[in-house]
Amino acid sequence: MSILDDIIAAKRAEVAERKSATPLDRLTSAIAELPRPRNFFNAVTRPPRDRRPVNLIAEIKKASPSAGVIRDDFDPVDIARQYAQAGADALSVLTDERFFQGRLDYIRQVRDAVALPVLRKDFIIDPYQVYESAAAGADAILLIAECLRTNELIDLQILATELHLTTLIEVHDLDNLMRVRDGVIGVPMRSYSLIGINNRDLASFKTDLGTTLRMAELVEDRNVLVSESGIHTHAEVIKLADAGVRAILVGESLMRSPDIAGKVRELMTG
Repeated sequence: MSILDDIIAAKRAEVAERKSATPLDRLTSAIAELPRPRNFFNAVTRPPRDRRPVNLIAEIKKASPSAGVIRDDFDPVDIARQYAQAGADALSVLTDERFFQGRLDYIRQVRDAVALPVLRKDFIIDPYQVYESAAAGADAILLIAECLRTNELIDLQILATELHLTTLIEVHDLDNLMRVRDGVIGVPMRSYSLIGINNRDLASFKTDLGTTLRMAELVEDRNVLVSESGIHTHAEVIKLADAGVRAILVGESLMRSPDIAGKVRELMTG
């Protein structure tokens, strides 16, 4: 089994436990009390500001299966504030506990601390998790094509849209890009859907920036195109911008820096 297989198996068991602990009607009641989600789609797709080549989704991540603990002095609220001060356009928050040492409650903490829209970064495989994301205060969710059949992707995307959440639909290989491009993106509302190309192979957790560079030309509307993972230098950001990428999602290179705000500026402006 691959790392991804292990994660999905664990996630199915986790979702079953969460359903028992917190019934769906409690989540829907919580959602009804919340304000409308922030516009993650607009934050990511608008023309980049301050002569930056792309928009930035800055990720809050303590650990990963391949790298172990990435940042020992991990304070999600402090990190979110540093990202906001450095000019990030949106945030991504890892919420998987077992493999990434995240917590769902980080979304609420971060959203209360900064004005930026927040993506829940997790392995979403069940409608329950979409409701859970909205109830936790997320403005967007990640849907990984490699983890979902086409009908599941569409159903989860429709549900997210009904809850006013943006969906970042992630692919890594050409087959899944074609499947998503031709059958998923734009259903039901184009202004709620982004497409992400993950430079990290979730089977091996190896990264290759060329993944985005090779596949970008097959994305018709690159205003919705996000490149994810393995982005470390301003020169790489320029390459992605030249390929038509509108936004980048960066975590590990920012999380490892002793000066997070300085690393954001270095990455985005050179």
